[in-house]
Amino acid sequence: MFDILGPPPAGSPRPFSEATRAGGLVFVSGHSAPHDPARGISRGATPAEEVRNALAKVAAILEAAGSGLDRVVQMTMLITDPADYAALNAEYVTHFPNGLPARHTARFGVPTEARVAFACIALAGEPTHA
Repeated sequence: MFDILGPPPAGSPRPFSEATRAGGLVFVSGHSAPHDPARGISRGATPAEEVRNALAKVAAILEAAGSGLDRVVQMTMLITDPADYAALNAEYVTHFPNGLPARHTARFGVPTEARVAFACIALAGEPTHA
């Protein structure tokens, strides 16, 4: 059995759920920082801001699953420009003060202006909402 968290709304151009809980783990789909200029929401002006905002989104998804960044066992960092790698890493490490999870980095080319996105696997807990 598994639980789907944040299924896509009907007709969504993004055919994936925010996350899935199964076997004591939560699998979070790839997420970049929220971006909605009409509502005044920006991904961030710098690589560091984009990392902070993207990881805040991932953290909120994990929290809804009763987990958190401190329970991440594997992280995937997806980047669009290798030139941003050092700046992205400099901010990324500050979000894991108790030790870095296993990680791999890949370049992604989905049609987005995001510099970075994250997907992860974390130890699950009880969901905090239905």
